[in-house]
Amino acid sequence: MHKYSGETRILVATDCIIFGFDGANIKLLLVQRGLEPEIHKWSLIGGFIKPTESPEDAANRVLELRTGLKNVYMEQFQVFGKPERDPVERTLSVAYFALIDIHQYEAQLSEEYHPEWFLLDEMPDLIFDHNEMVRMAKRQLRYKAALHPILFQLLPEKFTIPQLQALYEGVYQTKFDDRNFSRKLLSTGLLVKLPEKDKLSSKKGAFYYKLDQSHYEENFEKFLNLVPNPDKFF
Repeated sequence: MHKYSGETRILVATDCIIFGFDGANIKLLLVQRGLEPEIHKWSLIGGFIKPTESPEDAANRVLELRTGLKNVYMEQFQVFGKPERDPVERTLSVAYFALIDIHQYEAQLSEEYHPEWFLLDEMPDLIFDHNEMVRMAKRQLRYKAALHPILFQLLPEKFTIPQLQALYEGVYQTKFDDRNFSRKLLSTGLLVKLPEKDKLSSKKGAFYYKLDQSHYEENFEKFLNLVPNPDKFF
């Protein structure tokens, strides 16, 4: 087998940034690191890529091994490769991110590596450059949410406007004006108002809505003005 002579071997790892929506808040899934250095400190879900694996295969394997989660659609978004990022050996990390419905996957979570969901503004300090990874993944998530209807995939078949607003506010970590958000949302003409109300969140209750699937795909761009001044988030 031929090898490139005179070249230094570099380790390659993968890290998974898993955001989740619980119906009210956006959270980040973390695990406790199982080896030195920084053992037992909070970490993203990561591991080394084996010689026979693609980065995508490794990301899926590592995610299932560390958390029990499987069949999660993740997107590769950046390679992190500062020479000093890992204090042990020169290591590149291929980063993936996903946004999932927490309730849909909660039964899969294992306890071996103590996976835990943290609110984005309450997450602990992370090992190595993982804080930077999370910051960049949040930016990518906001970019996608502003240009694509990915957030609607997390909603149940019927949902309330406050529920959808909470999802957007969680992703952008900012408060939207209730009336403006509701007005912009209803002006799309792509929501169907249902006769029933959610009575759990308030005495008055909020009407349930569902998406008008018959016109959704060709007109989803009408949802793209829900975020005021999106440029300030990138």
